[in-house]
Amino acid sequence: MAGPLPVLLMARELDSGGCERDLTRFAKAVNRERFEPHVACFRPGGLRFEELKAAGVPVTCFSVQSLVGVSGISGAIDMHRYLRRHRIGLVHAFDAPTGLFAAPVALSLRVPIIESNLWFRDAIHGRLRHGLRFLDRVADAIMVNSSAVKQQLVRDEGVSADRIHLCYNGVDISIFKPEPTPRPHAVQNATLVIGSVCGLRAEKRLDRLIEAFASVRPLMPGMKLLIVGSGAMLPSLQALNQKLGLQDACIFEPSTRDVAKWMCSIDIFVLPSDTESFPNGVLEAMACGCAVIGSRVGGVPELIEEGRSGLLFDTKTPDSLAEALEKLIQDGSLRKRLAEAAAARASVWFSLARSVDCIETMYEKVLSVRRPGSRA
Repeated sequence: MAGPLPVLLMARELDSGGCERDLTRFAKAVNRERFEPHVACFRPGGLRFEELKAAGVPVTCFSVQSLVGVSGISGAIDMHRYLRRHRIGLVHAFDAPTGLFAAPVALSLRVPIIESNLWFRDAIHGRLRHGLRFLDRVADAIMVNSSAVKQQLVRDEGVSADRIHLCYNGVDISIFKPEPTPRPHAVQNATLVIGSVCGLRAEKRLDRLIEAFASVRPLMPGMKLLIVGSGAMLPSLQALNQKLGLQDACIFEPSTRDVAKWMCSIDIFVLPSDTESFPNGVLEAMACGCAVIGSRVGGVPELIEEGRSGLLFDTKTPDSLAEALEKLIQDGSLRKRLAEAAAARASVWFSLARSVDCIETMYEKVLSVRRPGSRA
């Protein structure tokens, strides 16, 4: 290979979601002697858009509003030109819409394409489900971030296991690390901070966390619940907060670039989701030295070792989250032990360097059997 290979990383948008965060971290950390990262999206702007531009990564927008409309055709023409102009040697789609959009263009130029499947297929139906099955067949490789997702693809979608590459998410331990800094003003006087950092979407089940906090609040006067994130569920969560009389105890903060600062202000981090593959929020919280509690779903048990680096609760048992919170609130030594073990596990097993190396190795494997493409 003469010089670094230009690769195109794609996501529908470049804001605060997990796929966008994964793409951005990789684009900034990839070995520039091996690969030259380019990024494409459908919508300009957002937290990651500006972060990538500031890091000197070329970002382009194909302005696709619909995969089957006029904008989809126009965007495909723009992408075709981009691949040719920049001699792109590999396309990596980090979400479903960009994968379905990019596959025909990449195939037409015989450029290898990698599909990221970082979610479960259970809730996907109709044409999108059929589209993803097409993408499963034509992609040169499928990247997943948990064994749980890999198992589902093999079992339910009939994907061959040897086409699936497991690359766990990685955390930048130079940014996310235990930092004994003063808490932000909103929680500076709290005796203990329970919190979560995520997009405010229905499947995150932050209502479950708010209700559990309300039940354990009497255990320690002065505790605060901190929720950092933006999304469609904010009004209903604020309404629940008011209904339970938590106005003075529950703090909402919008999505921010400075995630580590807020993570380091949390003593007990909670992931109450109904579904997850391999959540960035839990990984970053572990790296920051939070004691973590996660729902026993998807790939979360691959990240949190029950009783060793955190606690897991059963989403089907109504009181199990409150019971896990009660255990950590009342036992400071357990809280400290789990937090230290979580930070060590994150830094050793799930570092960004390890994740980037895994993805680069996948690229090299795909390229070793690649079709001759537009770069030839």
